[in-house]
Amino acid sequence: MAEGGAGRGRGGRGAIIAKLLEMEQRPRPPTSVSPPVQEVAQVPLPRPSGRGAILQRIQQIQAEAVQQPPATPTPQPLVDPVDQPSVPRGRGRLPVILGSPTPLQSVIGQVEPPPPAVTASAPSEVASVTKQFRRIQIDPNREPSINRGTTGQEVSATSNYIHLFLKEGRGIYEYEVRFNPPVDDRIYCEKLLFGQHRDLFGRNRTFDGVTMYLPRKLDEKDTKLTSVHPKTNETHIISLIFKRERSMGECTHMFNVLFSIIQRELNMVKLDREYFSKDRSYSIPQHKLEIWPGYITAVDAFEGGIMLNCNSSNKVLRTQTVLDIIKDIVSHSGGGDWKTVLQRMLIGQSVMTMRPVNIYRIDDIDFSQNPKSTFQKADGTVMDYVEYHRRKDIQIHDFQQPLLVHRPKPSKRPGGTGLLMLIPELCYMTGLTDEMRNDHKVLKDVSNYTRVNPNQRQRLLQDFIDSIKNSPSCVKLLDEWGLAVPEKPIQLTARTLPPEKIFFGRNFEDRGSSNADWSRTASTQHMLEVVNIRNWLVLFTRRDEKYSSDFVEMMIKVCPQMGVRIEYPAMQRIQDDRTETYLRGLREGLNPNVQLTVIIFPTSRDDRYSAIKKMCCVERPVPSQVINSRTISKSDKLRSVVQKIALQINCKLGGALWAVKIPFAKAMICGIDTYHDSKNRAQSVAGFVASMNPNVTRWHSQVFMQSSDREMVDGLRTAMATALQKYSEVNNVHPDIIICYRDGVGDGQLNVCKEHEVQALEKAFATVSPDYKPMLAVIVCQKRINTRIFLPRNGGFENPPPGSIVDHTITRRYLYDFFLVSQMVRQGTVTPTHYVVLHNTTTMDPDKIQRLTYKMCHLYYNWPGTIRVPAPCQYAHKLAYLVGSSIHKDPAQILCDRLFFL
Repeated sequence: MAEGGAGRGRGGRGAIIAKLLEMEQRPRPPTSVSPPVQEVAQVPLPRPSGRGAILQRIQQIQAEAVQQPPATPTPQPLVDPVDQPSVPRGRGRLPVILGSPTPLQSVIGQVEPPPPAVTASAPSEVASVTKQFRRIQIDPNREPSINRGTTGQEVSATSNYIHLFLKEGRGIYEYEVRFNPPVDDRIYCEKLLFGQHRDLFGRNRTFDGVTMYLPRKLDEKDTKLTSVHPKTNETHIISLIFKRERSMGECTHMFNVLFSIIQRELNMVKLDREYFSKDRSYSIPQHKLEIWPGYITAVDAFEGGIMLNCNSSNKVLRTQTVLDIIKDIVSHSGGGDWKTVLQRMLIGQSVMTMRPVNIYRIDDIDFSQNPKSTFQKADGTVMDYVEYHRRKDIQIHDFQQPLLVHRPKPSKRPGGTGLLMLIPELCYMTGLTDEMRNDHKVLKDVSNYTRVNPNQRQRLLQDFIDSIKNSPSCVKLLDEWGLAVPEKPIQLTARTLPPEKIFFGRNFEDRGSSNADWSRTASTQHMLEVVNIRNWLVLFTRRDEKYSSDFVEMMIKVCPQMGVRIEYPAMQRIQDDRTETYLRGLREGLNPNVQLTVIIFPTSRDDRYSAIKKMCCVERPVPSQVINSRTISKSDKLRSVVQKIALQINCKLGGALWAVKIPFAKAMICGIDTYHDSKNRAQSVAGFVASMNPNVTRWHSQVFMQSSDREMVDGLRTAMATALQKYSEVNNVHPDIIICYRDGVGDGQLNVCKEHEVQALEKAFATVSPDYKPMLAVIVCQKRINTRIFLPRNGGFENPPPGSIVDHTITRRYLYDFFLVSQMVRQGTVTPTHYVVLHNTTTMDPDKIQRLTYKMCHLYYNWPGTIRVPAPCQYAHKLAYLVGSSIHKDPAQILCDRLFFL
């Protein structure tokens, strides 16, 4: 079995979290409900963020100290970060000690509380934590995990990765730093070390209070320095002890920060975690939009070495301020409750301030305050927001506007719970509204800038490389760290799997094609397994009577061509389109003999849809099909639309549309995905589907609610046990092999998934018998990735065809993983899916796992072609989405052996 990778992220957070979970299982003293605070030193510590929080957690677990709940301060909008500058932390601190300090910026459009006093723990404590941190890291020098297949035709390809090299004779050197007498405050450590010996170290170094990294080796193995404390005038002897030369694989975090500095040197600004260029922005004035182009970069260790992944990106901004939105809502309210409308529209949205450029989430609106409201500064003086901004050369014109409230996450506000008060006049909306997303004209105009084809994306990548090469400051920065960047992205070899044969009813076989599309066959041939429609109900309003009649007549025509016998339905007309009227009509029309109900809406409304689905999935369970009348209103397109609806209805009734050849006789293939409940954001809905027959065309589905990792583990164990029981009822035997495709797992969660979710699945086997131990494979699917693959063609580049695989060079160094392009994309650049084989006790080699994964991408019955993820994952997603967004309850058991959620 291939070895699973360590937790990813840019510093192995997953490995740390997995270790913490392991340590959490040891007996510990009871804790209070409130977040614990541990006394590490005699002086108050700022609340750590990022890795600092993880390291503090390790200390807490080691010490098993008695924890006290912290006092809850009253949040107050205090003041000027220029008066009391906060010290950068985590990634924010590294740019300073890498040699490109960020100047303190005045805050425009916001007022924040003063930062806490910054102190540090004693060097011995830092050393202990650092030692623990290193102990749970993976060894970056071990051999990479290589799991390559051979099936398919090899083709030349390229990708958006750039090899990074250290120049000959250059390296990164680790030193232990000791102070005599000891210095507890890291700030003073740096002043003693760098402030008084700047010529020795230069501007490029990293230092955590105990360990220092330099891009060059000092002349002496043990270096002694003398410094005078700037506050006490005490003389300190500083010892620098050489430890070892670090490998590139151990320095990926530092390289990531280095490329962040490079992007700032290229006049790009950081929005969230990405960098964008305001100077190269595009304006779409007819929609009041602006698009900023940019790049997403990440350095990591891959099978082919240390590489920079660089993908072009775009940020869609609106030229409307929040104040514009407020005025528009007030003017259209007609004296109504405009405040409620405003809260519903703005809370949860992201806004951008321009000076400095930053993104904030609106968490609340304070109607009791306005720009003339006052607050207390750190020095005790009182000032209003108008004067505060005037001193920063920013004019506020509307003194009656309410203030927006942003609650910073603890990781971004160490040691404090203060609020940021934002001025609507100075905040710009970001992203597209729901109305814009439903406007095809807006989407088309935006996609002209954001949807780039392979040639354009490669050109943008080359532009990024060239801009670094042509920037003297970037070249100097790279040279100081001894880093070499090639002129071109990497070249590699991909493989294209052969097309899959698609099997339909009456033994018809579609031999497949390179574009993986069988829509014509699906609409003209008999379905694989049909369910005849004899008793069904159609519910519609008076205004949609003609459309409803046309729909029924077309159903009567097209269904026999696909092998379905169909009778005329019961037609039930209702008087209006109120939700209550629809529900009353359903109660009157439904009876135990009704197989299916079709509900036709005059317009799309989420609340009405949710109410209908809740009744049909929970209260009066029956397969249901909701149709917007606009979809069936065009006579020239009615036939093709109804054919697709008929296919969908057959699935909801328990039929099957097509199949592919499955190489296992007694296998159960599962899909797992999660969705955040729209009513209870603290709770997620997990969807679990499992195949019930050898052809993998029938599915049993379950959902379970979870608000913690423990509930996820318990839910998985129960779901797997239930699926095994259902499989046995259908087949009179339990499966010999189980393959689980798990969606929704990020890099930092891989080890947690491997150590806990896999164990939960295996524990479910014991519910069958203590001796029941089927072969198990757990494969994680990752869609939100920045990897792109291109095929060179005729002097340019094009998307790889469906079935293209890359399982080397750009795969993770310590993971059993591969990239698969399974879908056909005709516009823009295709995004492959990243698959990580977390656990595998089967006899399947890489070829078989890759082929099976591609086969599963053919079995999603809502699309007559391949999709981006295996069908069980997509079914689990659709199920979790329906429950989490509409019905918020477990569906009726009578529906769980059908694809009622399509």
